[in-house]
Amino acid sequence: MTLHTWSWLFLFGYIVLMLGFGVVGNRRVSGADDYAVARAGYGPAVLALAFASTAASGATFLGLPGLTYTYGMSTLWIAFLYPVGVYLGILICQRTVGRYGNLTGVRSIPEYLGERYGSEALRVSAAVFSLILLFYLAGQLVAGLVMFEMMLGLSKGWALTITTAVLLGYVTLGGAHSDILTDGAQGLLMVVLAIVIVVLFVLGVGSGGLTQMLDSLGSQDPRLMQPLHPGAAITASVWSFISLVIAHIPLGLLPHIGNKLWALKDERARTRFLVMAFTFGLILPAITLGGALARSALGDSLFAGGDGGANTALPALFLEIFPTWLAALLGVGILAAVMSTADGLVISTSQVFANDIYRRSIVPRWGSRREAAALDRDVLLISRVVTVLVLLGSAWLAWLVMDMNVVLLVWVGVGGFTASLAGPLVLGSLWNGVTRAGAVSGLWTGAVLFVLILGEGLSGRWPSGSILE
Repeated sequence: MTLHTWSWLFLFGYIVLMLGFGVVGNRRVSGADDYAVARAGYGPAVLALAFASTAASGATFLGLPGLTYTYGMSTLWIAFLYPVGVYLGILICQRTVGRYGNLTGVRSIPEYLGERYGSEALRVSAAVFSLILLFYLAGQLVAGLVMFEMMLGLSKGWALTITTAVLLGYVTLGGAHSDILTDGAQGLLMVVLAIVIVVLFVLGVGSGGLTQMLDSLGSQDPRLMQPLHPGAAITASVWSFISLVIAHIPLGLLPHIGNKLWALKDERARTRFLVMAFTFGLILPAITLGGALARSALGDSLFAGGDGGANTALPALFLEIFPTWLAALLGVGILAAVMSTADGLVISTSQVFANDIYRRSIVPRWGSRREAAALDRDVLLISRVVTVLVLLGSAWLAWLVMDMNVVLLVWVGVGGFTASLAGPLVLGSLWNGVTRAGAVSGLWTGAVLFVLILGEGLSGRWPSGSILE
């Protein structure tokens, strides 16, 4: 059978499995709180896999190999340093966020901040600015588009449509329960795939051995073997990697990741959960080594596909070195990485409207006579409707930016959110002296500076001629 036939076959099995989890998740949803966070519903093993796979995302499984294909071994710093930042942040914040969130019954990170500091302005500000994570979601859809286009032979339009439809099918059904169940299964598949890539790298498969592979990289471009690559700001200096760790500290508390802290069934298992999640989190970035294998085996041929061509490095490698059926099966592993983050992003974004704005701001002002059961039904309905709208909006955004590297696209969303919420979340966990005014001003200072730097209204470079340049 051809690649496309095998891919359709495996895709059908994957969709059936994910929809099955969606049905199971739907049976566990008894109200809006279940849909939003699946509170106290899962043990440490499943939750650790779900947490690690959500944090890794399509940016790790497509974007990072693409960066390694482009810039070489210097990008390995990015791959293995970002989990250090993520889990350092979780270590700092998990007790405060996890315990306080369960005690107060909050359903989102913006709502947690509002309760923590007693500030509606902070809650609404965090909720509204978290919509910048739509860029993050768009990045996952672009990654899914790349996989469907390459493995199924579809046009970009159909590839994006199917990616969106698959997500829509199971996320709308079971909310956070579907998110955690599918992410746990997908996380296990991703761990296996990452280990396979490590073995392939050590053996130098496709290049005749490890030494030959490294020699091939050096002969194509000596900079590919350098610890720092001057071709991109993210690999050009030690400062880039220091900032990478710091910037990832709040990433584990992004709304679609941090809300999983409230799904842990037993508080006493929190340490076990963290150790397991960190272990999985260090294994998954090993997938980046596939970018080096692809550059050695394929040369610079993928650049002919434009700026987004490097995103296909990993699936192109599979097609080059494996039988067709195995390449198609491994392609499903990459698709799992995409879906594992996208579903959580959809759920957390829906809570901005259903929970943070409607339940916490609109109802207290204009619907205070609503009975609790009726309000819960309203919030659940709004959550599901907004889930559909969020996916459609993100699909449109993904269509506009599909040629951008997935990692860089994701960082538009991640960077904006972490710039604004690092202070209230992380410093607020370390120091009880953070005030309401300090939290609000810290959020808006970070948000405004991020927008100015992204829009090039303010330079993010070190002062010219300084010792730090």
